[in-house]
Amino acid sequence: MPIRRRACAALLAALSVPLALSLTPVEAAPAQRPPAKEPVATGSGGAVASVNPYASRAGLEILRKGGNAVDAAVATAAALGVVEPYSAGVGGGGFFVYYDAKTGKVHTIDGRETAPARMRSDSFIDPATGGPVPFKEAVNSGLSVGVPGTPATWQNALEDWGTMPLRRTLAPATRLADEGFVVNKEFRAQTAMNEDRFRDFTSTSDLFLPGGELPVVGSRFRNPGLASTYRLLAEKGLAGFYGRNMAREIADTVQHPPVAPDSDTRVRPGLMETSDIAAYRTVRRAPTHTPYRGLDVYSMAPVSSGGTTVGEALNILENFDLSAATPSDRTQALHRYLEASRIAFADRNRWVGDPAFSKVPTQELLSKEFAKDRACLISPDSALTSPLAPADPRSPGSHCTKGTGRAEPYEGPSTTHLVTADRWGNVVSYTLTIEQTGGSAITVPGRGFLLNNELTDFDFTPYSAEVDGPNLPGPGKRPRSSMSPTIVLQHGKPLLAVGSPGGATIITTVLQTLVNRVDLGMTLPEAVAAPRLSQRNRANTEVEPAFLDSPARAELEKLGHKFVLASQTFTPAPEIGAVAALEFLDDGDIQAVAEAARRGGGSAMVLRKNG
Repeated sequence: MPIRRRACAALLAALSVPLALSLTPVEAAPAQRPPAKEPVATGSGGAVASVNPYASRAGLEILRKGGNAVDAAVATAAALGVVEPYSAGVGGGGFFVYYDAKTGKVHTIDGRETAPARMRSDSFIDPATGGPVPFKEAVNSGLSVGVPGTPATWQNALEDWGTMPLRRTLAPATRLADEGFVVNKEFRAQTAMNEDRFRDFTSTSDLFLPGGELPVVGSRFRNPGLASTYRLLAEKGLAGFYGRNMAREIADTVQHPPVAPDSDTRVRPGLMETSDIAAYRTVRRAPTHTPYRGLDVYSMAPVSSGGTTVGEALNILENFDLSAATPSDRTQALHRYLEASRIAFADRNRWVGDPAFSKVPTQELLSKEFAKDRACLISPDSALTSPLAPADPRSPGSHCTKGTGRAEPYEGPSTTHLVTADRWGNVVSYTLTIEQTGGSAITVPGRGFLLNNELTDFDFTPYSAEVDGPNLPGPGKRPRSSMSPTIVLQHGKPLLAVGSPGGATIITTVLQTLVNRVDLGMTLPEAVAAPRLSQRNRANTEVEPAFLDSPARAELEKLGHKFVLASQTFTPAPEIGAVAALEFLDDGDIQAVAEAARRGGGSAMVLRKNG
């Protein structure tokens, strides 16, 4: 069944109110003009979409020089490490999904961070109290830092599918780090949100608070330390990062964080050794595959919960007609989307973890029969109550019991996402992260990058008194993720590529974007711009301001849904996600789509633009 192309003006009218950031402008003398931001670009020859125009331009430069989608993805990611250092960088990890046009196959790389060998299941339990370490204290510590996987992801992707060596793909980002970028309001605001904790670490305040002050809008921000790190990677490959010298610097920073002398913050040391860094390896995993309304949806398998949770929710929704022809239909479409997400999150929290440490029932979670059983929980007349109990997908029979489960654990709402395509038809959907905005807040001295706080994605305590659950910490273990880089095929050819940052809201953002595009007849730019709702098996559904002002709110509240404004921990505005996406149009062109307003607006570029 092809994507529905019904008129969706009424649905957008019911939901859409422009998003806006409310920041106080702080201007300085103008520096060199930054690249223009365009949220939509249509054309041919290749495409890039990301949250930042400097990064998209780096990817396009590589495409222009003959590189393929993989080469461009690495170049874009490296540039994001310069201009979006609080979201991603070589101090973190991510998940890389690739469509190979020659074979028609989808491949993935798991570049998730790993726990050090000394980590135990009770490492986040405070021996003084017997209870979990306070979350904020865990984040701002060496204890939260996992072994980074991003450099290995880049090298492995290039070796397997790229056409350029790492040194060439790093060249645009190295130049950008040397020459600097023009500070915008979003970069200053994100720095301000992290200012207090950045001041706790000398290496971080020296880099990101130049002269002891917030970076000034319009000034130029340079990062010679990161440029030097990129040159080391270009010259020595992975040995430049995972080898003895850099590994010692990273491990020393984790074990002995450079705490400012005047800081009164308790900073726990980490457990990482140089041997943990030397032992890091990425994992090639088979993608998840979910047939949905005649399309084939591919994403990341566990240890990411993205592919299984988006896939289970789509399978549940396939049991319903999500027509948006009337106001009542529109209300039911949104109601079913929220309920499917609620149910899928209940199952995700119970079953998904690192498959090297526990049996994850991936195929069972993605089975149509299991989804049909779970769909029976959805009533057209009332919303379910959270936390909803999970079902066991391994057991045959009805899974229509409601019950009470465990609330979704906290997950930092940061990260970044990019998509690329080339003239040969190859496609990349790549989500990368240092977890929370600003990661652990610890910068490796002189190296120009923040270390992740990815290990706080582990559950600090067992799932229940009876069940440990699959996501407790462990030596060498990867913490569960929500990253959902997705590629959708139609008749074996790419149709869509989509992903988002946002912690656990990544899953709902990707799911809602797919439902908007496939079921509700929106164009891809409309699907990305529509107000977002995120139900993650919680009592309240987080929403953006535009939805709270829409007629749909009152209709859904009549069904028992409860709404709260999205948190402001991702950006200074109450936003959910920041999508970057591609669509392959019927005439052979590519439409690249980024955010028009969220996170200050993203950047979509094509090699040869129409018009």
